[in-house]
Amino acid sequence: MARIAGVDLPKNKRIEIGLTYIYGIGISTSKKILKQIEINPNLLIKNLSDEEVILIRNILNSKYKLEGDLKRLETMNVKRLMDIGCYKGRRHRSGLPLRGQRTRTNARTKRGNKKTIAGKKKAPRK
Repeated sequence: MARIAGVDLPKNKRIEIGLTYIYGIGISTSKKILKQIEINPNLLIKNLSDEEVILIRNILNSKYKLEGDLKRLETMNVKRLMDIGCYKGRRHRSGLPLRGQRTRTNARTKRGNKKTIAGKKKAPRK
């Protein structure tokens, strides 16, 4: 089992897919990294040599922000938006969608499921 950037990669997956388990690496970035160090993308992670794992680690450490650093950066960006009070920051603060989606009928995941319905009649007691 290869451990890269603090993440245990699944050993029975192709290296191209396995790298996407690291937060901050998608499939296109994974392909770019493997092409750069000339590793076959169809190779299973359990068949990687130690030298190949070290090469991948070195590239990831030198060129990319991953895992905790990237999450911290995203959190700081959202906090900055909230502090300056811009539209996106206010929408973040109130828990509403911020990219122009409608909220009248949709956006249940952001707004929460409302249980009460005004004017609904209750069943009569017997």
